[in-house]
Amino acid sequence: MLRATPIIFVLLTSGLTAQSMVDLPELVVNSPRIANQAPVATFAMPVSALRYEPLVDVQGRNMAESQADVTIRGSTFENTGFRIGAVTLLDPQTGHYFAEIPVPPTMLGAPEIQTGVTNALGSTNVNVGSIAYDWQPVWTAGRLAVGYGQYDLNRQEIYQGLATNLDSGAVVGADVDYAHSSGDGSINYGDHRFQRVGGRVQVRTASAQTDLFTGYQAKFFGWPNLYTPYGVNETENLQTMLIALNHRQNRPEGGYIEAGAYHRRNKDDYEYNRLIPGQFNPYQHTTWMTGVAIDGREIMGDWALRYRAEIAGDKIESTSLTSGTYQSRQFTKLSLAGEHSWSGATDGKWHALAGLTYDDTNRDGGALSPVAELSREFAAGGAVNQVTLGYAETTQVPSYTALNSSPGSGLFRGNANLGRETSRNLDLSVAGDFANWRTVVGIFHRQDDDLVDWTYRNGVTARSANAVDIATTGLEIVGRRDFAWGSLTLGYTYLTKEADYGAATVDASFYALNYARHRLTAAVTVKLSADWELRMDNEARLQCENALRTSGGDQALLSSLAILWRPKVWRGLEFAVEADNLWDSDYQEVPAVPAARRQLAASVAYRW
Repeated sequence: MLRATPIIFVLLTSGLTAQSMVDLPELVVNSPRIANQAPVATFAMPVSALRYEPLVDVQGRNMAESQADVTIRGSTFENTGFRIGAVTLLDPQTGHYFAEIPVPPTMLGAPEIQTGVTNALGSTNVNVGSIAYDWQPVWTAGRLAVGYGQYDLNRQEIYQGLATNLDSGAVVGADVDYAHSSGDGSINYGDHRFQRVGGRVQVRTASAQTDLFTGYQAKFFGWPNLYTPYGVNETENLQTMLIALNHRQNRPEGGYIEAGAYHRRNKDDYEYNRLIPGQFNPYQHTTWMTGVAIDGREIMGDWALRYRAEIAGDKIESTSLTSGTYQSRQFTKLSLAGEHSWSGATDGKWHALAGLTYDDTNRDGGALSPVAELSREFAAGGAVNQVTLGYAETTQVPSYTALNSSPGSGLFRGNANLGRETSRNLDLSVAGDFANWRTVVGIFHRQDDDLVDWTYRNGVTARSANAVDIATTGLEIVGRRDFAWGSLTLGYTYLTKEADYGAATVDASFYALNYARHRLTAAVTVKLSADWELRMDNEARLQCENALRTSGGDQALLSSLAILWRPKVWRGLEFAVEADNLWDSDYQEVPAVPAARRQLAASVAYRW
């Protein structure tokens, strides 16, 4: 049984003696609920600030920036999508690559975790939750950072933004970022070489912003048991390119219209055994995805209209995913909902929403899904600010790895007959201020039908794609409070599941049943003095038992610690000493995948 008392003591008493708090520099902060925005073992990516996010569970291989399965509310890695501006970014081959986004976090706003009705209306081919980012304004500012650490780690990043005010009142800006890192890894055959370059041009006014971005990211990394549980040293070589155009026009009283277009290419060369290249079959894939979207909210007095349309097309070329019936596909997503607001009988306001979404592809039948939400806002002064009850249905179709892998041979066994997955979600949330804690509590129940899971069967050297009907019930609590000495953000999640795989023989699940029954997070920021700051992220978890997990047990305490020195006499300089996996836990985030061990690094950054 998890020993809660010492864990909670560690999380809550990490340095509570400081005097005041100073926010991180604007170029670094992209999540207010995370203490350490940047990772230790490489440069920051959009996934970096999600690792200790209370509402997101990141299951990494090697490190989160190497390969990360991102899940929300006990979902699988393919039920969680990413949205930047108006468009939904996915990878048609596999959800393992959804987080391959070559955009520097300095160009993005804070991630918004969207679930329920918000996710249903605002994303495409995403059943459970989305992580949504806005494009940040460009300012004249720059940052140079270098870091060195254990296992021959070295990393460098430089960012520069320039903005000019025009006589018309508009601002024209451009920024560029380059980042590189390499290292031998904390275990044998865990080396990596990463680099990223991205640039953007922006025009903005008081009510509108247009961004044109292009970026490229190359990643090579190795890890034992990267995707298979057979004790082999595997590698990935990924090359991702993204071009995105986005325009947002804000309207009076909270309305807006946003439109975007993108083109994404992802190349993947996977080696099952780096010592015998090409063993089994070469796994080389290239995918393309191109799409456009328009999203908006028009307010007309007490009424509002929410609408969205997204059209996307994908294509795959693969040496191994050749057993399906097609290698290209077109998606269509339409959303329409009406809102009405009215005053309460005593105080506050009521909000009601009802609408429909339509999902279709040229390879599957379409699906019409309802959404509804009722919300009560209360007048200021009380503990409870808002109560919301929502119901949403969503659908999505499987990726090419599930559809086009051979059903009877190879390391990954697919099923071309897998169909549209359906999710029905009912949730209740309460937001308020309780004893000076800004708190949100959510309770939800979700029924997923024909969910695609990857499973293991004793005696079969492969993982297989199987459909499962699964019911998930959960509780989420997030609270944040600022103190004279700093800030503290606490999160707690409880999940329980019931799964039915039908006639399939399943001895273990890699994903759908790899979840934490109890998960506690704590982000602590402490101002030790005028120049010194301590930042610590923590996660304690009691995991559902899994026959594939070979070490580390089903309970874990994971922590990331950084001590920063920003000398006032050298304005713009920042020195940091960082530790990841502070307690050197061997807990396997993905069953059978070895954990990254403790790693120490030191860095220096200069801002101007």
